[in-house]
Amino acid sequence: MTRLWIDVEDLIVYALANARPSGIQRLTFDLYQALRSLYDASGQVGFVRHDALRGGFATVAWDEVAAMFTSLRAEAVPAPEPDIPATGGRPGLLRRALRPAVYRLPEEVRRPVILAGVAQAEALRQLGRAAQSGSRLLRRSLARDGTTQLRGLGPRPRQPLAELARPGDVLLALGASWTPEYAGLVAEAKAKLGLRFGVLLYDIIPLRRPEWCKGDLVGRFRAWFHGVLPLADVLLAISRHTAADVEDYAHRHGVTLRARVRPIPLGTGFVGQAAEGQAEAGSVRPDLPAPGSYVLFVSTIEARKNHALLVRVWRRLLEELPEGQVPTLVFAGRVGWLVGDLLEQLRNCDNLDGHVRIVADPTDAELLALYRGCRFTVFPSLYEGWGLPVTESLALGRPCVCSNATSLPEAGGELVRFFDPESVADATRVIRDTLQDRSRLQAWEAQVHGSFRPVPWTETARAVMDAASQASVPVHA
Repeated sequence: MTRLWIDVEDLIVYALANARPSGIQRLTFDLYQALRSLYDASGQVGFVRHDALRGGFATVAWDEVAAMFTSLRAEAVPAPEPDIPATGGRPGLLRRALRPAVYRLPEEVRRPVILAGVAQAEALRQLGRAAQSGSRLLRRSLARDGTTQLRGLGPRPRQPLAELARPGDVLLALGASWTPEYAGLVAEAKAKLGLRFGVLLYDIIPLRRPEWCKGDLVGRFRAWFHGVLPLADVLLAISRHTAADVEDYAHRHGVTLRARVRPIPLGTGFVGQAAEGQAEAGSVRPDLPAPGSYVLFVSTIEARKNHALLVRVWRRLLEELPEGQVPTLVFAGRVGWLVGDLLEQLRNCDNLDGHVRIVADPTDAELLALYRGCRFTVFPSLYEGWGLPVTESLALGRPCVCSNATSLPEAGGELVRFFDPESVADATRVIRDTLQDRSRLQAWEAQVHGSFRPVPWTETARAVMDAASQASVPVHA
């Protein structure tokens, strides 16, 4: 009987530092719940985190992890002001007052003074963000569990894994364990405890498209990939595209893999009455857009997701169609990286005169309401490992107009209408046709309702257990 030890350190760290979950955290939490529902009674599933005091891994109580993460999905948080770079926006009173004097300075003096002012403004902005994050972390630190144990660092490590694990047990990293130090932890656990090791791969965007990532992530992910993957006895991927991408990169860069990368079926969010009921139990802000008045894009707001293309599409639609025929474009998600210029552009044009709306950090209840109320969804991403919002949209009966890049045709299948995410003209054509032909949109919606078959998370969990139970097959270059 195979026993799994699932590393949840990344989930805990994320929950401590962020106001709302993003796609990977939502996915892993649902998968962990499914694994427990199938295998907890037989003692085949346990959860571990990193033990900073004793070293290695130690068990952690799942109920504590679940309570911590569930609060992120349900709690309403104040919608943050979109993050505008310090060099943009309207100048403040002090800046307007000082500008004439600064520009009278000689060039060799003026430029350093301006750069110093910009750096100071950026430092103050980052200090404010740090204060907000620290305040949020402090509030969670003061939350107590049933044993009055402070949870400022999350659920505390309990029994060392070395006291429980048996040779042949499988240590699984199913989340975002992308730190350069992780390979050392895994190698030690394998050598001392006789464990096998498995990892779930989402994408390798930091290696394939580093221009869409924060600079520090690229180096950390590369070190993680080159250090961890050669240790893995079980390699899983969330799509056929990611599996092929990983094997191709490994072959080209001399990374030895112990096993073929195995794609597994990915569960669909908001599936079933229980999942929808849990989402509906959360809080909903009162000012969501009226049902039927908008088109929805669910995603972290970052450069790779291609929000900029949709802004250009909506600009064209407003120029080509009567204003009353152009619905609001809603961006629902956390504000991420490399979008400062886009947010400033939206600020300058008053969000296309009110035709673009950002619903930042939505709860699951708000996401459910937004999906149900939209005319259809759009997903223009340039690069994905899967495309969870696409399948969520279809599961809730909402048609999706989607990018044809990377894994997205795999996620959407025949029920999605595709466009080239590099082409404003192609995206405009497909979206305009969808808006103008209401009868065809209604028929498409009926087709989605009747044909889409969501994947339960238990199917994903069984695929994980099946892969972990099998011997690895070496890859021959």
